[in-house]
Amino acid sequence: MKFNKIDKILEKFNMQKSQLISILQDIQNEFNFLPMEVLGYVAEKLGIPFSLVYHLATFYKTFSLKRRGRHLINVCLGTACHIRGGVRILEKIERDLNIKSGSITLDSKFSLEVVRCVGCCSLAPVIRIDDDTHGRLTQGKITPMLKKYE
Repeated sequence: MKFNKIDKILEKFNMQKSQLISILQDIQNEFNFLPMEVLGYVAEKLGIPFSLVYHLATFYKTFSLKRRGRHLINVCLGTACHIRGGVRILEKIERDLNIKSGSITLDSKFSLEVVRCVGCCSLAPVIRIDDDTHGRLTQGKITPMLKKYE
């Protein structure tokens, strides 16, 4: 793997160790996940222990060490969403995309994950696709919604 993009990100933050979380966010935005070899490279370039970089990369839910699709779908299965049909919404998305939760589509367009709460209980059931929140969902709304992201 060439590290030119990583070097540009590190330079953007003036190689400051205190900017590690922001650096990891930019790397995640670039690759849609945090490759292990990149974590090692960042640790080496910043002169900090790999264990610190790895700790931050695994501590925050926003980061992923697994490859993700271009669009991340988070299906809320918190109490309100669960009661109002969140499981049926998840099942419909799994059927439409032909994947299970925790997986990525073959074309790498979508990743599907379950979360416990997105903080929109009054809109239950809710999903997030990238930065967009969709609430008061029914199974009938899922297919057209997913087509918008293709």
